[in-house]
Amino acid sequence: MSKEKKPDQIVFNEKTQRYDASLKPYATNVGAPSIQVTDNSTWKTRNINKANKKIKAKYLELKAEYDKMMQELEYNTLVYNSRYTFEPLIGETYHLYRDKKSEPFLSIINPESCNFDYIGSFILNSELIWKKTED
Repeated sequence: MSKEKKPDQIVFNEKTQRYDASLKPYATNVGAPSIQVTDNSTWKTRNINKANKKIKAKYLELKAEYDKMMQELEYNTLVYNSRYTFEPLIGETYHLYRDKKSEPFLSIINPESCNFDYIGSFILNSELIWKKTED
């Protein structure tokens, strides 16, 4: 038994054995406009570049914030691990020095008033985090 092939302009579904032109999401008659794929490579390239620049800017912003936090962590660890025999007050400025054994110690004495190896000045904030002050 041979099947007759339908002409190309007739939309016939071999599986369902039905004419289903009205069910297609595209035009099927001969007079319908042809379907053409648009070239969107320039749009893609332009938007890829924009997105990459935006992501890179956000990355650099986060990296700078991370580096700042890591430096604060180092200072905080350095001050808390230093030697001091008093209870620091919140909001007061203290000065960090190295002694003759190169061990850090915290003092209330200004760097101008002594000749110790000066590391930096720090303030204890309300969150109990040591912040380095500008010298």
